[in-house]
Amino acid sequence: MAKKETFIYYGTGRRKNAIARVRLVEGTGKITINGKDIDEFFGLETLKVIAKQPLTVTNTLSKYDIIASVKGGGFTGQAGAIRHGIARALNEANTEYRAILKQNGFLTRDPRMKERKKYGLKKARKAPQFSKR
Repeated sequence: MAKKETFIYYGTGRRKNAIARVRLVEGTGKITINGKDIDEFFGLETLKVIAKQPLTVTNTLSKYDIIASVKGGGFTGQAGAIRHGIARALNEANTEYRAILKQNGFLTRDPRMKERKKYGLKKARKAPQFSKR
């Protein structure tokens, strides 16, 4: 019995400390994150919208199934990482999407990170109170 040929496209997305590994499989539009449905994984509607943005812009919401595993960071960072990973996988799937994705800024990695703590300070920039006497 011959197996049906399905194409799988991969994309790695990052934002802050969150890293998402995204697989794009031809299907019906089901999004699974860490083994859970997107509605179960993200409580806020805005996070679901952020994660789905590349699919909405390219009109491929019901064309691909997405399987993502994400770790690190908070919910917002994870949603941004998933968005970045989906955009990279879509770019791999069809190079015609590149212009649309680039124009909306989905292929650009957000470079903002938490600044490291420095010695002699309480946090990255917060210094102990200064007294002249």
